[in-house]
Amino acid sequence: MQAEIITIGDEILIGQIIDTNSAYISKELNNIGVSVYQITSVQDDKAHILKSLAEAEGNADIVIITGGLGPTKDDITKTTIAEYFDDTLVQDPSVLKNIKEMWKKYIKRPLSQINIDQALMPTKATALMNLYGSAPGMWLEKNNTVFIALPGVPFEMKALVNNEVLPRIRKKFDLPFILHRTLLTFGLGESVIANRLEDYEKDLPDHMKLAYLPNLGKVRLRLSAKGKEKSMIIKEMDQKVEQLIPMIEDVFFGFEEDNTLEELVAKTLTEKGLTLAIAESCSGGRIAEQLTANSGASSYFKGSIVSYATSSKIDILNIDSELIKTHSVVSEEIALAMAKNVRTLFHSDYGISTTGNAGPTKGESDAEVGTVFIGIATPEHAYAEEFHFGNHRTKVINKSVHKALEMLQKEISKN
Repeated sequence: MQAEIITIGDEILIGQIIDTNSAYISKELNNIGVSVYQITSVQDDKAHILKSLAEAEGNADIVIITGGLGPTKDDITKTTIAEYFDDTLVQDPSVLKNIKEMWKKYIKRPLSQINIDQALMPTKATALMNLYGSAPGMWLEKNNTVFIALPGVPFEMKALVNNEVLPRIRKKFDLPFILHRTLLTFGLGESVIANRLEDYEKDLPDHMKLAYLPNLGKVRLRLSAKGKEKSMIIKEMDQKVEQLIPMIEDVFFGFEEDNTLEELVAKTLTEKGLTLAIAESCSGGRIAEQLTANSGASSYFKGSIVSYATSSKIDILNIDSELIKTHSVVSEEIALAMAKNVRTLFHSDYGISTTGNAGPTKGESDAEVGTVFIGIATPEHAYAEEFHFGNHRTKVINKSVHKALEMLQKEISKN
């Protein structure tokens, strides 16, 4: 069972917005056993849309279109779909009723004709009621292919996918069972892991696949399996995961389906009743941002200091100025002092720190661009390690965050 996703809008093609809709739809389709064959982005242009619809019909069992269903003149998806189906637009009473109720409840002003025209639908379409906007979704069928048109506004699209689209697809099609398990690894590159797992990959059955997903200091290993027998797929997946873990035990941190690395850190700290404080320089508060993005951080996270300037390291973190003069702000000694002092300041069990040169210029230190020191202070000991993360500023910062969380997780998992 294959699907194609078509996103419509000049704003995507000129880079004004990022197409997050396709990622969401792909994930939800995959969860119910539908594989996405292709994702296409097209202009607000009738000829381009018609061409894409015809090509998609030849590629897929299900075609999902997002965007271009609004009330303005540049929203041409509905009229173009009507043309593709050799159809006309007529007013749908149920859609108009939904729009009127929405206006009465939330808008508090008279309906204009442009809003009333949102109730126009191809006669061959089944309306998918939009509970959060005036543009309805549409379900049409042609030559054994299902076409589904959805508004481009993400929260409207998501509600329609969950409430209307997925239940209808499940009902119409006999779907296979798809299962993914994604193992999180940190500290080894993709090629090194691939060399380790070469024989393991060769022994996988045809309906299972291992994918490598590298990203700034971590590699996700995604095992995928597809088949009709759900119980057999689950049993086989469990066996293959059990075989895989010993091969990567030194870099394995858990399953993405369970927790991200920051969630794993949070979970471990919470379960053990431990607390954390952070002193960040080159990472600029990113570690704290990632940890506090999840609810419940107040149970383990005492606070952080973004000591970006040298003066703040001296005045707030109480780093000895002579230590900085001797070793410079980007050094093992300063990272160590930052981690120890922030732990003392916040009375926490653990302290972590980052200091480095993210570039593009060297700043207050002579250290080469990409040099980063990460410090860890625990109840028993403290240490700092030196890393070289390349010469791209964003890459250096993100790698620093990942490595700091990785080092922290190793420490808090020891006891």
